[in-house]
Amino acid sequence: MGNPKAFLTVPRKEAGYRPIHDRIHDFGEVEQTLNTRDRQEQASRCMDCGVPFCHWACPLGNKDPEWNDALYHGEWETAYKLLKKTNPFPEFTGRICPALCEKACVLYHTTGEAVTNRENECAIAERAFLEGYVTIEHPKRNGLRVAVVGSGPAGLAAANALNYMGYEVTVFEKNEAAGGLLRYGIPNFKLNKKIIDRRIEVMEQEGITFRFNEELRMKNEEFATALSTTDDSSLFTFHSSLSDYDAVVIATGTPVARDLKVPGRELKGVHLALELLSQQNRVLAGMEFSKEERITAKGKDVLVIGGGDTGSDCIGTAHRQGCKSVTQIEIMPKPPVGHNPSTPWPSWPVILKTTSSHEEGCTRRWNINTLEFLGENGKVTGVKVQEIEWKPATVPAGSPAGATARPIMVAKGEPFVIKADLVLLAMGFLKPEHPEYPENVFVCGDAANGASLVVRAIASGLQTAKRVSEYLSKQ
Repeated sequence: MGNPKAFLTVPRKEAGYRPIHDRIHDFGEVEQTLNTRDRQEQASRCMDCGVPFCHWACPLGNKDPEWNDALYHGEWETAYKLLKKTNPFPEFTGRICPALCEKACVLYHTTGEAVTNRENECAIAERAFLEGYVTIEHPKRNGLRVAVVGSGPAGLAAANALNYMGYEVTVFEKNEAAGGLLRYGIPNFKLNKKIIDRRIEVMEQEGITFRFNEELRMKNEEFATALSTTDDSSLFTFHSSLSDYDAVVIATGTPVARDLKVPGRELKGVHLALELLSQQNRVLAGMEFSKEERITAKGKDVLVIGGGDTGSDCIGTAHRQGCKSVTQIEIMPKPPVGHNPSTPWPSWPVILKTTSSHEEGCTRRWNINTLEFLGENGKVTGVKVQEIEWKPATVPAGSPAGATARPIMVAKGEPFVIKADLVLLAMGFLKPEHPEYPENVFVCGDAANGASLVVRAIASGLQTAKRVSEYLSKQ
């Protein structure tokens, strides 16, 4: 390290967000950037620990000390090459990753001020595109073909890795453009879609073929019928369009959102979160919707049910659409601020998270259970809810050592009504169920593991690409 004591003299400095009065009027990215001098100074804080836990915490195994050191010395191209070795899409994770590495940073545990790894990563990626460090590679082909079904972060990572290995890769996407969750689930104010387009253009130039508006997966019952009527384990039993490929990677994510089946669910104005988010992103891309189809928070009292990142994205979107007010409720208790003794290191710290969207204005409530959607003339006007509390459950006698029991939800006080003209359900997604596939079909990302982080999906895509290559090399 060029300055091994910088962590003692240089405080953490984040780029921060654009002013609220400015950013809520558009869908431009809210996060700002530091100038070159400040960014390199922040990189100098990485103290080259004897045991750098950031390596372990990052699903991709990013070597933060190495590229932070290169960044500190102004060696931007070297920093990008080091970053690219483990992360194929630093321009994505540099914007939307919760930075598991920072919660593992030794400085975080000693001073509470981790190295700004995520922002540094994004800065390196942007400098790479700006100065031409992102070059087009043309791998030597091995004569084998692989189909990737789904172009979210896992599918893109698998396709990218397999292409570099020499396979001829075709990506099938049911939507009109690539990106999956990145494009249709994450608002533009967090990830400008031109960032995705830029990367897809590179992948296409490197030989990957993208085919849009093609949904290839069979329903489970159709697949079961196909398997029962033939002894052939070829891809004809999966989908005829994939019969010419030597292997198939399924990266279709978690398409089914968790719903809330309480009375009044059919009322107009009650929507799944992604119905709002994906439509808004399509509107920004130039797609038009009729007045009846359009989901908008303009002039409305909005209630978001669910306290996670998707709920936060709904809040920010509602503000930009011109809502009257936003309330967010969560069925779980309010996490502590700063430190949570129940989730000590090396667990992920479950603490209160205040996002840029929350800063823009939102009433937040915890320990609230939804009982019923209320409405007039077929339209939602409010939601009947009730405050609850969670009580520990008794572990049954004879349970294995260390076993725990799910806490019991107990009603507290009388039900009350939250006024709402628009209700958005942001309660997560259901883990997909898969039939038994032929041995040359591989599942990765959220499709395999359930809804998780983009960085974990990318890691899964890379791991799956290795599995595919190992399988095909033995055939």
